[in-house]
Amino acid sequence: MNTAALNPFAFARGKFRAWWQARLPLVDTYTLTQRNVYILPTRPGFMLGLTLLVLLIGSINYQLNLGYLLTFLLAGSAVVGMHVCHATLRGLTLILQPPAPQFAGASATLSVVLSNDRKQVRHSIGLAVLDATHEDHWTWTDVPAQGSCTVQVAFQPAQRGLHRVPPLTAETRFPLGTFRVWTVWRPAAQVLVYPAPELHPPPLPPGEPRSGGAAVARAQNSGEFEGVRAYRRGDPLKLVVWKKAAKSDELVSRDTMQAQRYELWLDFAGAGHLDREAKLSRLTAWILQADKLGQDYGLRLPGQEVKPGAGEAHKRRCLEALALC
Repeated sequence: MNTAALNPFAFARGKFRAWWQARLPLVDTYTLTQRNVYILPTRPGFMLGLTLLVLLIGSINYQLNLGYLLTFLLAGSAVVGMHVCHATLRGLTLILQPPAPQFAGASATLSVVLSNDRKQVRHSIGLAVLDATHEDHWTWTDVPAQGSCTVQVAFQPAQRGLHRVPPLTAETRFPLGTFRVWTVWRPAAQVLVYPAPELHPPPLPPGEPRSGGAAVARAQNSGEFEGVRAYRRGDPLKLVVWKKAAKSDELVSRDTMQAQRYELWLDFAGAGHLDREAKLSRLTAWILQADKLGQDYGLRLPGQEVKPGAGEAHKRRCLEALALC
């Protein structure tokens, strides 16, 4: 049940937050100025103000000169603390590094560089995702004088696809904790989320004959093509059939000449009688398995086809096609 729909105050707060955030610019480099840095007293700050009021009333009532001294000394310290707190965040530059693609269900890590061009160290600066489910996951750091530091925060995308990075918030309560200074930042970057790989996928599908015509060999249960020979000195490790070696205690290599007569296609239509997301998860697991074995493979999706290939760039291209399918 959606509790926000039952609580009118939470509903109104969510609407106001969405309206306010929509007015903020989308930038990956954000410099904090007086126009985008906000300040309010904290609960200890309100208690300090109430205490000062009681001290002032008592000093006036009993004509206590030391009471006046204590009251104005504490009030002056609070005002100086307010200025220092606001200056700790003001003038800081936040730079978001391009986020790396992630698999669905895993946390996406965002790296933010905090750059300080002043000659003073900025203490106790926190960074977090501005979300009801992530606001308690703060990362705190000190930014060195005329230097920079990198802070990492994480969020979990709900599903596969291309997602905009959620709004981030930075705050500080240094030095006294009586004031909270914060800002809200909407990055323009997007993070690509791949489908979650199937935990226990079936073996790789059999190969298909290349155009030209040779008959295809049947695939073994392990997902590797038939056609092996004894290991020869100098054979690449990716050609060694490790599963056969574990069973027979004899090193064998795949016959590359026979492997050139067929090619491995990972087909959406041949991923089993599953729903769309389950098929994409199975194809993701097959891509990772084929890449680990060093095999060339192609990908067929509805309305899209990726020609066979191998390597890290080919794997990323296939996973991107699955994420955006």
